Amino acid sequence: MSRLEELKTRIKEALPGLECVIGWQKGYDPLHNTPLFMRTDADVDKLEWGPLNVHNPAVYLPTFTGKKVGVVVKGCDSRSVVELLQENLINRDNVVIFGMPCTGVIDLSKVKARLAGAGVSAGTVTAVTDDGKTVSVTAGGQTTAMPLAEVRADKCGRCQFPNAVLADAYVGDPIAPAAPAAAADADLAALDAMSVPERMAFWRYHMERCIRCYACRNACPMCVCRDHCIAQSREPHWLTQDDTATEKLMFQVVHALHLAGRCTECGECQRACPMDIPVLALKKHLNRTIRDLFDYQAGVDPQAIPPLLQFKLEEDNIKERSW
Repeated sequence: MSRLEELKTRIKEALPGLECVIGWQKGYDPLHNTPLFMRTDADVDKLEWGPLNVHNPAVYLPTFTGKKVGVVVKGCDSRSVVELLQENLINRDNVVIFGMPCTGVIDLSKVKARLAGAGVSAGTVTAVTDDGKTVSVTAGGQTTAMPLAEVRADKCGRCQFPNAVLADAYVGDPIAPAAPAAAADADLAALDAMSVPERMAFWRYHMERCIRCYACRNACPMCVCRDHCIAQSREPHWLTQDDTATEKLMFQVVHALHLAGRCTECGECQRACPMDIPVLALKKHLNRTIRDLFDYQAGVDPQAIPPLLQFKLEEDNIKERSW
């Protein structure tokens, strides 16, 4: 029995006691998998696992408040589940977590670039297969083999959690995290190398392209106040609807600050952006600060309390009394 079939068996065994189990299924074309809400054995048979499972299913968990649900997770997804548990946004007794080891997910823009280099259009893709190391895409009557390490999402190049950090049912043998790729944090390095005016010009350029669709917010598993988001609230009226770079940057900065010490760097905000704006860099910058100041990494320890959700008279790395 394959690992996927074993996973399906475990889900079917648990399904009678659950509202549904959230996973992935084949999407509208061979290059896309989409979220799957499994309520019957027939639904479970549609479950997919592999590098096309880019979505983070943890984003749906807060919408099932009061209901018992299951969720299939990659390592990064499981960190989001842990963070939701830490903040009491979901109830541990109401969540059944299924996991398998993950070797990475694709970055669709990289795949499209490789296809374009081979002279074929992503719109002609008829089949996608993978063996855990290579993704083979058939398009325009020819098959292009792409090493997963070259077309995977940047977050996968620095991932230290290929296995679920918390799981009720784990299928397969845990795998060791890979050594971080040299270019894993190239976005932060590039920003660090800029002067302040250059950095402001960088973000102004990107904010002028922003269409303010809020896909970044909606895809984020930790953005749970969407119905009361300051970007759209009129009471209090923090932001206007003006289509200016200043207003859009204000939203992104507030979004990033609200995720300080909470962001698990799942990358969904950036993946969902239709304008390819590197919004994850803002969250990574704040995560680095939180890590340096509080020695804390979001979504790793279910018993930990995020540093900005607790109070200490004096922090270990902030010597206020010595100033």
